Amino acid sequence: MTAQTDALLVIGSGQQRYREYLLASAAERHPLWLIDAAEPTWQRPHVAGWSVVPLLDRARLIPDRERILATAQEIASGRRIAGVFTYDETMVTTAALIAEKLGLPGLTVDGADRCRNKHRTRSALTLVGLPQPRFALAYTLKEAREAAPAVGFPMVLKPRGMGASIGVVRVDDPDAFDDAFAMAERAGHGGSPDYEGGVLLEEFMTGPEISIDGVCVDGVYEPMFVAHKQTGFEPYFEETGHVVDAADDLLTDPDLLHVLRSAHEALHVSTGITHTEVLFTERGPVVVEVNARLGGDLIPWLGELATGIRPGRVAAELALGERPDLTRTERRTAGIRFTYPPGDCRVQEVSVPAAGSVEGLLRAESIADEGTELRLPPGGYLSRYAYVVCAAPERAACERSLDEAASGAHLTSVPLD
Repeated sequence: MTAQTDALLVIGSGQQRYREYLLASAAERHPLWLIDAAEPTWQRPHVAGWSVVPLLDRARLIPDRERILATAQEIASGRRIAGVFTYDETMVTTAALIAEKLGLPGLTVDGADRCRNKHRTRSALTLVGLPQPRFALAYTLKEAREAAPAVGFPMVLKPRGMGASIGVVRVDDPDAFDDAFAMAERAGHGGSPDYEGGVLLEEFMTGPEISIDGVCVDGVYEPMFVAHKQTGFEPYFEETGHVVDAADDLLTDPDLLHVLRSAHEALHVSTGITHTEVLFTERGPVVVEVNARLGGDLIPWLGELATGIRPGRVAAELALGERPDLTRTERRTAGIRFTYPPGDCRVQEVSVPAAGSVEGLLRAESIADEGTELRLPPGGYLSRYAYVVCAAPERAACERSLDEAASGAHLTSVPLD
């Protein structure tokens, strides 16, 4: 550690491509101490110190929650811990546990679990009367078959505790039900044992979908920015792109704000950042899920580009018990588009458009190395070979730039059997 006498704990650091900008901006606000599963590499310029707690199961990314807590307590015995936060979905309950044990600002364990456990989320929102799909929880195929008639077809099946739309599938009729349940149930065994097993059956609802990254301070919710989501690969729900407009009218929409504030109150979200997904249906705004961390897919960076709000710094300030400044210093639109192979394949080469070749193009990056196997849902998820990020003064121009930039990304590959 440096001469600083206190530290802000960060639990997990994620992938450099998607999370370094958050770690860097948090470090500008306060010295960071990282607890992660491996020795830091790219993280080192942004942290004042670190502790390594290996995963219990590397293949399934299962963290050693008890040892992480013990490590945090050991760090606290030698210096003042100013706060704790995470942007890793698998670590939200662990970070909440540390905050509770050390008396730090942040979500309670109960609040984090109400977000992480999709069945608890549905139950809590139903209890306060928010519009919800019909739903049921099943752990076995027999239970699922018995619950299906009450939910009705078409329906959506999803693992109880996963993220990034992994294992989420639409089922249109009973003939496809058994296979879909098996796929969703299998996908639910890829993370923390606390959330293993259990498939949520939900009434299928249609409408445009958005996500909102927002903050809660002492239970009072305020949105930072809205991302309009693009999905593909039906009947799955792979997220293929996002667009954030700083001037989005939804930021002041009274119906949406009522649903968001009521949902966060029902889920006992006290202090912290959340990433909420909302579907606009014929019943009005319906919460799909509330995640007790910043959004993925570089959505927080899009928000920063569009509004000037720095989500990594906001997360640090909330963890320190401060009220963050959410003043918008930019007013433009930013978006990201991911490119996918036409089928399951092994990558030979990826090329992306050059800087300056497309108006508004800020970044174009290959994300699949030679030899990488890409499998589309349900055989694999997030099987992208490149992405492009564009910005423009208004949304239509940003969408045009994204279309042009994405068409300039090319994949050479060999099909997989």
